[in-house]
This record gives sequence, structure tokens and C-alpha cells, in this order.
Amino acid sequence: MITLETFMPRATKIVATLGPASSDAVVLERLLRAGVDVVRLNFSHGTAQDHINRAKLVRECAHRVGKPVALMADLQGPKIRVGKFSEGKVMLENGAAFVLDGDRTELGDVHGVGLDYKELPRDVRPGDTLLLNDGLIVLTVDRVQGEQVHTTVKIGGELSNNKGINKQGGGLTAPALTAKDMDDIKTAMSFQCDYLAVSFPKSATDMEMARQLANVAGEPWRHKPAMIAKIERSEAIPQLEAILKASDGIMVARGDLAVEVGNAAVPALQKKMIRLAREMDKIAITATQMMESMIHNPVPTRAEVSDVANAVLDGTDAVMLSAETAAGKYPVETVEYMAAIALEAERAEEVRLDADFTNKKFARIDQSIAMAALFTAHHQGCKAIIALTDSGSTALWMSRYNVHVPIFGLTSKLRSQARMALYRNVRPLLIPEFSDREQALAAAEKELVARSVLRPGDTYAITCGEPMGYPGGTNMLKVCRVP
Repeated sequence: MITLETFMPRATKIVATLGPASSDAVVLERLLRAGVDVVRLNFSHGTAQDHINRAKLVRECAHRVGKPVALMADLQGPKIRVGKFSEGKVMLENGAAFVLDGDRTELGDVHGVGLDYKELPRDVRPGDTLLLNDGLIVLTVDRVQGEQVHTTVKIGGELSNNKGINKQGGGLTAPALTAKDMDDIKTAMSFQCDYLAVSFPKSATDMEMARQLANVAGEPWRHKPAMIAKIERSEAIPQLEAILKASDGIMVARGDLAVEVGNAAVPALQKKMIRLAREMDKIAITATQMMESMIHNPVPTRAEVSDVANAVLDGTDAVMLSAETAAGKYPVETVEYMAAIALEAERAEEVRLDADFTNKKFARIDQSIAMAALFTAHHQGCKAIIALTDSGSTALWMSRYNVHVPIFGLTSKLRSQARMALYRNVRPLLIPEFSDREQALAAAEKELVARSVLRPGDTYAITCGEPMGYPGGTNMLKVCRVP
């Protein structure tokens, strides 16, 4: 049963990563009550059984809290990393020579280190710039000899085991899906994750392959997850529209992306990606270091507050927490702050439906009905918009536009309910399946009156399909007043 207190007025959703700081049932329940809508399972860490156990725990806690929560499985992707050092780390000095060696089997030292990513010598040329440890270490390629990449340290610092490698401007050939990812897709489908996030896709083909693998692995449960493309390679930027067409949404993964394209380019790219996702009726998640300081501190910095608020004002569906909730000292407080920031930013949003719909054409009947519901609810001062939906598509279309009217996605499908947990300004509700339209309409009104969302005299807009129960069948809009 979904309780009234879970229906916060906040439109922007919160994704939280599960880890050692948040895998306890008590903490996880507190996180869900604080505002978490989607729980991310990071497949870069832990075993298959760890993820299966955590997925079970999330669903048990969500049931106890009485809140629809989506599960996102985030694939590791290719390990583009250096190897290990004999002392765990080295200090690289500016101007020093340093060798990245694909054949090296002994542990690394101040002169060089082995590679987890064996293809690096074939991906680089003299003059290329390599960025290690999220760009904190900068190396210039001098020459390539066999499996050895000889470099000069341009910006030094501490380099420790298994730190990541990026090539400035992109160009690393590592495939988006590794053998581990393919096994992890099977694991994720065994607990029917609602969203599958693919790391480092460079093209629509990468997303199409991941979707096909997921659909095959999910066939025993008749489950098909929604696909999220993590945009973190520079090669993905020119292919953004094609990748979006092949996906259900994108994650603006600002860490690796910033290393490849430069920090200064990321804010404008973030706005472009969120805008394009909304225009194409796709989901957008903004991620990486949003509340980084709260890993150790009980309050965010003012810069972090502005960062979260700007993502909300850009129109992102969700803001994401990584280490903040996975390993931080203040996971619950971080979510509480993020929820409060999002809510305050939303109050400043402009509603521009009239301008948004100018020269817009909607080829599908169900999409036209969804847009008509938004327009009518806004101009009639409706207290709520109710979408009786089988797949959740009607609610998704409605959520692509700013409207200060809460959207309630009412469905009889558990999977649709969970998927809608990520949609901006959509509150998913589970109701019984009805074959009679009038019974369904009456039940929807009764549900929202019981939750005190609607009161006598309130008007609301409601959409549904006739006949009932067919995906894509929404063909009716009705404006009602509660007696």
C-alpha cells in the first residue's frame, strides 16, 4: 500500500547508489522515506549474488515503506585502467618519463606500470594526451614501441592501483559491452531490474546490442528493461540523437565525459543533452559529484546546491548520488538536502505550455490526448492529472513539459508502476485492472480522494483508452469535478 506521505510535491526524482553505507535495511528505509525514488546497483563492485540480495532487500524495504521504487542495474563497462603498483601507489613528478606497458607482468613503480587495457598501444599516437585518475594526472605520449607507450608526465601527482585512463578528445577502441557485462545482464534480468544503464556506449549499435541481450536474458520472465545510455565518451556526442533513439533515456555522466572533452565544455553539453532528451520523449538523469562534499561533511557546499538546482531547472528527470550514498558518512542527510534543493528550484520554474506547443504536431492519437490533458489542466486550474495507463507512455509524454499540476500514473502493471518512478512529476499508483471504463474512472477518483489529493469541488483531468487494457490505446480525455 502506498501511503499518503510518500506523495511529496517534488517533481524531480532522486537516484541513490547502494553500497556499504546504505545496504542495511534500517538505513535503506530511511533513504526511501527521505526521497529516494530509484536505487542504483553498481556492477563495478560486488558479486552477482551481492546484487541479487540487494535487489531483494530494496523491494522488501520499498514494500514496508509503501513506495514505488525502481531498480537500476549499472554495468561496469570496459576496464580502461592501469595495473597495480608494488607499494600500492607512486608519486609522479612533472617532466619524468613514465611507461605504460601492456606486456608488463610485475607490479609497477615510479618508472612504469602494466595495463588492464591491453589495446592502449594501438589506440594512441605521439603527441596524444592521456588523462589518468579522472584527469588529475596528465601524460603526453612520446612514442609507442610494441606494447609500450612511452610518455612524459605533464602534470604529476599520486597515482595508485587500477586508476582509469582517458584519451583527451576520445578515440579509445574499447567495446561498450565486455564479457563481464554480458554475464551481469543475465544477473540483472534474474531480478528483473527496471532500468539497465550501459557504460561508455559510442553509438546506437552499442545500445541496440545491449537491449537485445537484455531482452533475451529476460525472456523467461517476459521482462524487457528500459535502457539508459551513459554519455561519457566524446565519440557519443555527435551520435547523441541516434543513441537516444536506440535508448529509453540517457545519463549525463559528467566524470569521464569531462575528462575527455574538458571540464569547461560539460555544462553546455548537459543542457543540450537534457533538452534533446525531453524533445525526443526520453528520460534524462544528471550524475557525478552532485553532492560530493557530503561524503565527509554534514552539509553541501553552495556550489553543489547551485549544481543540483541548475540540473533541475534544465529539466532533468532525476539527479543521482553515487559515493555520497554508497560510502558516505551522511547518506540520509544527503538525500534530504537534495530533495529540498530540488523542491525549491522547481518553485522557480516557468510554465510555458502555450509556447511549447506552438507549431508542434502530434501524429499519434494517444500522444495528442496526453498533450491536450496538460494544456487543459493548466488552463482550467486542475488539482491533478490522472493517466490511466497500461505501459506508462501517456504519463511519460505528459512529464516532458513543465506544468505545476501533479501527474498520477495509474496502472495495474507492477513493472509500469516501477518504471514511472523515474519520470519527472509523475506519481505512480497501482490499481486493480478494469475492463469497464466507467468503473475505472470512478475507482481513479476514489483513490485520489482517499489520499486527500482531491477534495469535494476540485477539478481534475483524466485520460484513458476505450476499450481498456491495450498499450498505446489512450484515446479519451475527460475533465471532472469531485462531487
